[in-house]
Amino acid sequence: QLHLVESGGGLVQPGGSLRLSCAASGVMLNSRPVGWFRQVPGKEREGLLCLSYWGSITYYTDSVEGRSTISRDNAKNTLYLNLNSLKPEDTAVYYCAARETGYSCSNSAAAYNYWGRGTQVTVSS
Repeated sequence: QLHLVESGGGLVQPGGSLRLSCAASGVMLNSRPVGWFRQVPGKEREGLLCLSYWGSITYYTDSVEGRSTISRDNAKNTLYLNLNSLKPEDTAVYYCAARETGYSCSNSAAAYNYWGRGTQVTVSS
């Protein structure tokens, strides 16, 4: 059973940067596609970007492409999201997720079987 725990959220000023971490236990993250999503109240969970089994990155949201990266530390079994030039509209709860099977990414939350509890990111001055 894969267990995911996000950390690194908080209050950030516009224009700032943050790095979110997703620590995994139970299963190695490099054995499956993993991704980052975010959600604001009243809206569906939005896929941001994903790291496939082969290590390729897919961006699903134009609003973060060019100012975000996803990476994985296999020794720590941890997934990271770096997000720069933060804007107030980036305020959301950020989730990491992993697929049970398959090798490819998906921007559909329904395709992911394992989720962390999320970490709140608030961008405000």
